[in-house]
This record gives sequence, C-alpha cells and structure tokens, in this order.
Amino acid sequence: MAFNKRVKIKTILEQPPIGSEVTLMGWIRTKRGNKNVSFIALNDGSILTNYQVVADPSLISEEVLKKCSTGACIKASGIVTASQGSGQNSELIASTIEILGEADPEKYPLQPKKHSLEFLREIAHLRMRTNTFSAVFRVRHALAFAVNKYFNDKGFFYIHTPIITASDAEGAGETFKVTTLNLNNPPKTADGKIDYKQDFFERETNLTVSGQLEGELAAMALAEIYTFGPTFRAENSNTTRHLAEFWMIEPEMAFYDAEDNADLAEDFLKYVINYALENCKEDLQFLEGRLAEEESAKPADQRTELGLIDKLKFVSENDFIRITYTEAIDILRNSNPNKKKKFQYLIDAWGADLQSEHERFLVEKHFKKPVILTDYPKEIKSFYMRQNDDGKTVAAMDILFPGIGEIVGGSQREERLDVLTKRMEEMNIPQEEMWWYLDTRRFGATPHAGFGLGFERMVQFVTGMGNIRDVIAFPRTPGNAEF
Repeated sequence: MAFNKRVKIKTILEQPPIGSEVTLMGWIRTKRGNKNVSFIALNDGSILTNYQVVADPSLISEEVLKKCSTGACIKASGIVTASQGSGQNSELIASTIEILGEADPEKYPLQPKKHSLEFLREIAHLRMRTNTFSAVFRVRHALAFAVNKYFNDKGFFYIHTPIITASDAEGAGETFKVTTLNLNNPPKTADGKIDYKQDFFERETNLTVSGQLEGELAAMALAEIYTFGPTFRAENSNTTRHLAEFWMIEPEMAFYDAEDNADLAEDFLKYVINYALENCKEDLQFLEGRLAEEESAKPADQRTELGLIDKLKFVSENDFIRITYTEAIDILRNSNPNKKKKFQYLIDAWGADLQSEHERFLVEKHFKKPVILTDYPKEIKSFYMRQNDDGKTVAAMDILFPGIGEIVGGSQREERLDVLTKRMEEMNIPQEEMWWYLDTRRFGATPHAGFGLGFERMVQFVTGMGNIRDVIAFPRTPGNAEF
C-alpha cells in the first residue's frame, strides 16, 4: 500500500503541485454533492484547513462513495488541479478512493455541528479531530518545541528528574502514593503501622510534585539545567485551573541571583510566546475567533478587553513591571475594589496570600502590563527560598499575566546551610530524609536560583482556552481517569 508515499494536506496547501498525481490520506469531515459529483472535505491533522477531494461517480463506485461518510478514513489518489470554487487554490480530482476505516454515520459522535467543550471531554479519544482541539494540540506541540529550543540554544542541559520519589518538595502532603503492597492486607509493624520496609522501595514513596530539588543537585554540577516532565498533585479540586497530572518546566541555575532569575524568566516567556505567534498563525487566528464568540456571550462587564493575539503581543512586546510584595499590598489596600469591598478576599494587612483577583487587578487594571512580584513574606513561601536581610521576606518572585494571574513562581534558593536547616526546623521538615539536598550546601555551595512554569497554564494562556482540562490530551482530575 506504500503509506509513506502520501502527501500531507499542509504541504499541498503551501505549494500546490498543480498537474501532479498525489495520494492523500485522512478523515472525512463532510461530504456533499449530487448524483453527478461528490465533494469530500478531508483533514489529516497536519493543518487546520480541510482539503477538497472531488469524486466523480463514473470513476468511484457507488459502494465506496456510500462509505465516504463523516468520520471515515480514506486514501484518495488523483491529480491536483486549480480549484474552480472559492476558498481554496487547488483540489484533488480523485481517480481512486480506498476506504481505510469505516465510520457508522448513525453512531459517529462528531457530527458537522458545534459541540460543547463539556461533551467533547466525554469523548476525549475523538475530540482531537475537531478544529478547536486539533488547533490546541498543534499549538501545544509548538510551545513544547520552543521550550526545548530556547534552553538548548542557551546552553542549558535537559535533566530527566524522577517521577517516583520519597520527597514532597512543596511540603503540602497532597501526593499520590506508590506501592506494591497488598492494600487489602498490608504488612504491619509491631505498633500497628504499615511496614513499608516490605514495600518495593523499602520506604514510603509517591509520584513527584516537582523536579526542583533534584534539579538543584544537577545545577550544582552542570551549572544551568532544566527539567520538563510530568508532575502530580492529589488535590481534590474541581476547578478550571487544576489538574492531578500536569507538566512542569523547571530551570535551575548556579551562579544566578534573584534578579538574574527574573531576567531569564521574562526572556523565556517572551521567546515562547513569540515562537507561537510566528509559527501557529492559522491556528491562533482560529482560536481567536472562537474566543471572541465565547466572550460575546458574556455580560459586558465580564468580557476580556484584549483579543487573543493582542493579549499575546501585550506580553511579548512590553517590559514586565517589577514591584515588591509590600508595594503590591499598598496598591491593593488603597484600590477602589478593595475600598468598595468588590474583592472577594479583602486586603487589610501585610502578610496576606494574594489571590487571582488581586494578581489580575495589578496586571489588567493598575499597571496594564505583565508584573513580576518579588520579596514575599517568608511565612507564605517554601522552606528552600533564600531569606532576605530584613528577616521577614524571601527572594521569591511570581510572574503575573492578564486573564490568568500567576503563571510562573520561582526564587533564589537558600544556599546557606545554617539558615536553611533552621528554616527546616521551623517548618518541621525532617533533615535526616533530606541529607542529600543539604549536602549540596555542605560541599561547594553557591548562590543559585530557579523557577517553575506549569506547561498547561502556558498552553491555556496562548490558546485562550478557559478550562485547563482542554489543553492536555487526556486530563486527570478527581473522579476522571477514563482514557
């Protein structure tokens, strides 16, 4: 059958080989016509646009044409000719059509009509065949490629940190346990607790919540590294912003301070967004139209001011504003939404943990630019963040984007052994289990920094999708591991 002889629709649309014989393979989106001719809209996933295949009943049997229904997969060979209609510069006049896979038109769930995103989540095995999801996942691919290209071109090394770990990097305790023990009858110790000494790893283990700590170890030898892998949080949260399984990008850099860290993060975000703007034009234009239609259905006071592409340019073309947490608290405390009690969470004292509504106010209303917030109170941040000289704050940063709030979180790491161990004591983090982490402070410690970017959060921002479940192929959320 020589499948490798096929030509991609993307290739034909970019450089139509008029007069040449080609073979296309793909899935039928629609078929229309009459007894004299059939017009098949074919899509092979390489591009958003369908390609028209013209089928003459004198060349293609009635039996084959009958099977050319929406959802069927076909192989069509013929001559590429200049299109007689509008909207496409060429079309394929089919001399043969072979049915590769039939689709019962009565049962195929993706009909040529608009489907809700909620319905499509129920058929995640098919939803990538829709325009919306094929566009989202082509953009996701481009963003993933841009991430790796950016760090590779800067001389960073890609480190694969473990998926199974014995540490909870965030200290939140919301982890998925990993075990080979018989859960119906686990072995017990003398005091009645589960005897993990009899487990596969001879200790409690879980799926990783972050590759950061292991990334720090690599940075202490290779200087500049990044991780890009799956992470897991067993947080029972059914929101549009949470997944139980998601991908994280976490660079760690030796010889970087907090300012270097912020510089790198800003440059990285702009690069990745610009890559999408330059390489995903058709998909982004489609997603912009989809978002505009969605926004038009909202009340006027809830609509986003910027279109999707303008929002991306808003980030890529503006210098990020840099302010401290203390300055942000003053702005928020004196803001009209706070004074008029419009915020759901009112700001009245230093030390408050900022919510998405506060972050979006700073970006969208006050500064009208992306914002990097620095120097947070140490009480609301992790143990590994470097303490500032004031004794109250740490050298942390969060980067805030329009429409989404926090997209990046990072810090300069605490390299001073005595300060780090004291902080671990205060937060009840067992030092004996983290001996390997503390060793990097004992043997050749150096100032270093890093940040984390939830990849799905970035894909969500770039595609304009409102629910994070719609930017990962098979979302894992409470009660949902169907596919």
